[in-house]
Amino acid sequence: MYDISTRKRALALVSQGRSLNSVSKETGISRAAIRSWQHRLEPLPRLATPDPGPPADDSAYSYLLGLYLGDGCISSHPRGTGYYLRIACADAWPGLMQQCREAITKVRPGIGVYALKKQGYSMVTSYSRHWPQLFPQHGPGKKHNRRIALEPWQQAIVDAHPWEFIRGLIHSDGCRITNWTTRMVAGESKRYEYPRYFFTNTSADIVRLFTDTLDQVGVEWKPLNQSRAAVTISIARKPSVALMDTHVGPKH
Repeated sequence: MYDISTRKRALALVSQGRSLNSVSKETGISRAAIRSWQHRLEPLPRLATPDPGPPADDSAYSYLLGLYLGDGCISSHPRGTGYYLRIACADAWPGLMQQCREAITKVRPGIGVYALKKQGYSMVTSYSRHWPQLFPQHGPGKKHNRRIALEPWQQAIVDAHPWEFIRGLIHSDGCRITNWTTRMVAGESKRYEYPRYFFTNTSADIVRLFTDTLDQVGVEWKPLNQSRAAVTISIARKPSVALMDTHVGPKH
């Protein structure tokens, strides 16, 4: 039998996000006993969550913010002890997956990052008590069903690192493709190829953040006419594509 203080100490360790296995090894209490206490004792008050402070690397944060707004989400731990940041990365782009992992560790040095394999993609995942504070756009439901606006401190980071933000959005919900056309030259049909960038998102707020940042760096863009709910932004003018190639480039 264990007294109430021993039980509460073990449950306090679990409430910090520790696994049952690690708490069992530290305290010498079986995992089964700890698991049963979780249901029999009154819930412990949540530990105060201190201010995590600013991101450790503003450039990496600007890129990670773009990834999050495009293909990311934050979900709470089942026991309410913290949160998971998840970024969906297609298996076709291993370089993107690596850049995502690096960005997370630069934003929060020493934090754990792992990939959960899905069909055709992986969820690059990291656990922390502070993700909602670092990404205050987190909320219930889908992003396009709620207002998405940057906090002043986030906007300051994007203003200082606009290309990283653009790159994150393109790497999540955008692409670089090569179009082609034919022209008659001296009686002969010649094929011409030209690259262009696309960005597609259902949230009007996220699209506006993207185009506002393009305006900031001097990239010309235009929306495509389409019937579906999502909005696609096209970047096709040669000088603007050249800027994008210099600072963003294709996924890999």
